[in-house]
Amino acid sequence: MIQADSASTWVVLGPIDNPRMGQALIDYARGLGLSIAQRQTESGWLLLCLDTEVEQAQQQYQRFIDDPENDRYLAASWTSGDNRIGFDYGRSGMLQQLTSKAGPITLTVMALCIAIWAGWNLGFAETIFSLTHFPVSLASVDGQWWRIFTPSLIHFSAIHIVFNLLWWWQLGGKIERYDGAGTLLLLLLVAGTLPNVAQFYLTGPSFGGLSGVVYALVGYCWIRGWRDPNSPLAIAKPLVGFLLLWLLLGFTAVSDAIGINMANGAHLGGLLVGVLQGLWCSRRA
Repeated sequence: MIQADSASTWVVLGPIDNPRMGQALIDYARGLGLSIAQRQTESGWLLLCLDTEVEQAQQQYQRFIDDPENDRYLAASWTSGDNRIGFDYGRSGMLQQLTSKAGPITLTVMALCIAIWAGWNLGFAETIFSLTHFPVSLASVDGQWWRIFTPSLIHFSAIHIVFNLLWWWQLGGKIERYDGAGTLLLLLLVAGTLPNVAQFYLTGPSFGGLSGVVYALVGYCWIRGWRDPNSPLAIAKPLVGFLLLWLLLGFTAVSDAIGINMANGAHLGGLLVGVLQGLWCSRRA
């Protein structure tokens, strides 16, 4: 405890990973008439509140932890933030931001996709493709069952991998943080295999990319947000509409006209996997 004045005492509200995020809550709480502060200790940053405001402050703290990226906190920082407050992050700011929004599964998949992409462009494309492409027939798997999943890790252009990994980091990171690593792992394995089988029967074995899994994440977050609009996994309806429209365009001649070869079977299959898992998890919750 820290003495605030003769009538009040600062008490620990809870930990905060990033002091810049903590400042956003402080700015927002100031607009509500609450006094919240933060202090650095040997074990990390802590948020504090006055002992006379614990109940209200705890409610706002939990609300913030559940959805720290909500626009209300950004708006509060712009309108009432103290610009004199600053923090020295050295050179780790970008890395800290990357890891703070993603768990080990999210980061591991990103690292695998980047490593495969790098090897592909350093002259090992033929070797990598021979080890990771979908079997020419399911009867020819010959024990190499990983090749039903590994096409999801192959990307054929810079735009392809950047687009997929940005969505994977954003949505996969949220799912791993809020619903757990097990939920994300199940989505990854199911959406990274069954839609690949569907795509194989549609076009053959020459395909790749994480977009089927990305559509599973979209479907999952869509349903979770639909069943619980206050869920931190909810995504904006216009964004869902755009991605669904993009999915539909893949089944028309428009995709050929603009020179984009979409894995439509994997996209649709992934979306269905995500929707079904979202319904199941919502039902359990």
